[in-house]
Amino acid sequence: MEPKVMILMGSASDFNIAEKAVTILETMKIPYDLQVASAHRTHQKVKDIVTESTKNGVEVFMGIAGLSAHLPGIIAANTHKPVVGVPVKVKLEGLDALFASVQMPLGAPVATVGIDRGENGAILASQIIGVHNKEVRKNLSVMRREFFYKVDKDQKKLEQRLEGNYYSKNTFKEQNPLNTSQDYKLDSENKIKNPDVAIIAGSYSDIKVAKRTTVFLDKLGIKYDLRILSPIRDPEVFESYMGQMENVKLFIAISGLSAHVTGSVVAYTEKPVIGVPCARRLDGFDALLSMVNMPPGVPVATIGIEEGGNAALLAAQILAIGNEELKNKLLKFKKLII
Repeated sequence: MEPKVMILMGSASDFNIAEKAVTILETMKIPYDLQVASAHRTHQKVKDIVTESTKNGVEVFMGIAGLSAHLPGIIAANTHKPVVGVPVKVKLEGLDALFASVQMPLGAPVATVGIDRGENGAILASQIIGVHNKEVRKNLSVMRREFFYKVDKDQKKLEQRLEGNYYSKNTFKEQNPLNTSQDYKLDSENKIKNPDVAIIAGSYSDIKVAKRTTVFLDKLGIKYDLRILSPIRDPEVFESYMGQMENVKLFIAISGLSAHVTGSVVAYTEKPVIGVPCARRLDGFDALLSMVNMPPGVPVATIGIEEGGNAALLAAQILAIGNEELKNKLLKFKKLII
C-alpha cells in the first residue's frame, strides 16, 4: 500500500502536531508516511524524500515545522504536487513559522493552515485527495456531520448549566449548512458552464488580485467562474451562489479586512477552499490571520498576501492529480515563471 500523503516534520519535537494529522488520516483511511527531515540540517534528505515520493504516487505533502519553518517551502521547490504547511508554535507565538510557510514567492505555493493545526492540515490534504476520490469524499462528509452534531451536543450541555431567573429558552429548527438541495436561483449572465474552479472576490477592490488568479488559470486552460459576492452585504445571494456551484472541484476566495468570505465558503462546502488575503488595511495582516486561523474541521488553504498567481498554481496542482495533460502544462508553466 503506497502512501498518498507524505508528512515531513522538521524535528521529532513536532510529533504532537503530526499526531493530530495521523488521527485524521487514519479516520479517512488514507495511506500515509511520516518522516523527520530538516530543511536546514538535512537538506538533501528532504529533497530525496520529496523527489522519490512524487515519482511513487504521493498526492499531497505536508510540512510541519516551527521557528523559521522553511520545510514546506523546500518541499514545494521539489515537487509539482500540492504542499500543505502546518506552522508550529515554538517562539513568537508561532508567527515566525506562519509567515515562513505562507509568504512563498510566485511559483511555489504552500497551502498554509493555522498554527499547530495538524488536524486541519490533514483534513485539507483529505479534501485535496477527495477531489479525485469518491470514498474519501464520503468519509469527509461523515466527519463534517460529526462536527455539526458536536456543536448541538455542546448546546444541550450548556442549557443544563443555565439557571438564571430570566433565562428564556427558544427552540430553532437547525439545518445543516451543507444541505444544498433547495431550489436556488441566480442570475446566470456570463456564467461559465461546468467550471472546475469557483472564484469569489468579496469586493470590487479585490478584483485586481482576482485577475492575477484568472490570468494564470487561463494560461493553464482551467475553466472557472468569477463572482464578486459578499456574505456580509448579500448573504442570500451568497448562499444561492454556493448552491449553484456545488459541482465545482474547488473554491478560491479573495478578500481583505476580516475576510469573512473564506469562512462563509467553508461553511457551505467540503471541497478545498484556497484563501487569498488582500492588503486593504494593516498591510493585509488582519485578513491573513482571519483566513488561516480557522477552527478544527474547517481549514482554509491560505496563500500569501495578494498572491493570486500562487492561488491559481495551487488550484492547478490539485486538479493535476491524475491528469497527465494538466500536469505537463503546469510543469512547463512553472519553468517559465521561476
